This record gives sequence, structure tokens and C-alpha cells, in this order.
Amino acid sequence: MGYAGGYAGDVSPIQTWDMLQADDTAVLIDVRSAAEWSFVGVPDLTRVGKQALFIEWQSFPSMQLNTDFVAQVTTKVGQDSTVLCLCRSGARSAAAAAALTATGFSKAYNIAYGFEGDMNNEGHRGTTNGWKADALPWRQS
Repeated sequence: MGYAGGYAGDVSPIQTWDMLQADDTAVLIDVRSAAEWSFVGVPDLTRVGKQALFIEWQSFPSMQLNTDFVAQVTTKVGQDSTVLCLCRSGARSAAAAAALTATGFSKAYNIAYGFEGDMNNEGHRGTTNGWKADALPWRQS
């Protein structure tokens, strides 16, 4: 703790991948909406022998806050685990990491740039930075 964002810090997608490989307690929580998981794609962690957890921070289309988010995480992840939160670009996941930290998770991180990253000059995501641009494994349904 001690970071200005109220959570353990920001890590890049590449650092996230390394943490998932090196830390048995590390878990990736994709906090995007179910619509994003279905239509945009999801991280594929099979190469590191793990599966991402999918717990919405906000629900599409209203983008209403999931008031049960922390409780849903707590039923699946211990507070001593390294928790890596992922969203589209890094904003919702920062809020989710801060909420987890406020309830006792000391190693809750935000994955900077998220799954799709910043927009390029043509207004497209997924090519500038983020999980997809870093060529990390992902899949679509």
C-alpha cells in the first residue's frame, strides 16, 4: 500500500504475465462486463496453468456498480493473494483494486492499459498498448 491510487500499484500486461508465472497466489480478475468478455475477448492463461476470474465491476448497459464485487472476489480469492485487476483500459480495474485494498487485500494491482489499451490515431484500441497489443494470449468466444 502507500500508493496514491489506494492500491498496491500499476503493473504492465507483461509484468502481469511474469507475476502470474512466478507467484502461485497470483490471480487475474477481469472486471469488464459480460458483454466485453463475449464480444471483445478474454485473456487466456492456460500457458501459465491458470484461469482468469470474471467478476464485473460494473454491468452493461447501465454500467451500474456491482455492489457485491468485493464479496464475490472474497469467496474465490484469499486476501493474502496477489490480485491483478484488468479492464478495457485501466480505469475500472484501478477502482476495483482500490476497493479490494480498502477491504484488506494488500497486494491488489491495476493492470495498466488494460485488455485493449489506448486508442491509436484512427480511434482503434488493441494496437497501441495493453494485453492484446503486447501479444499476450487471448481468445474470443
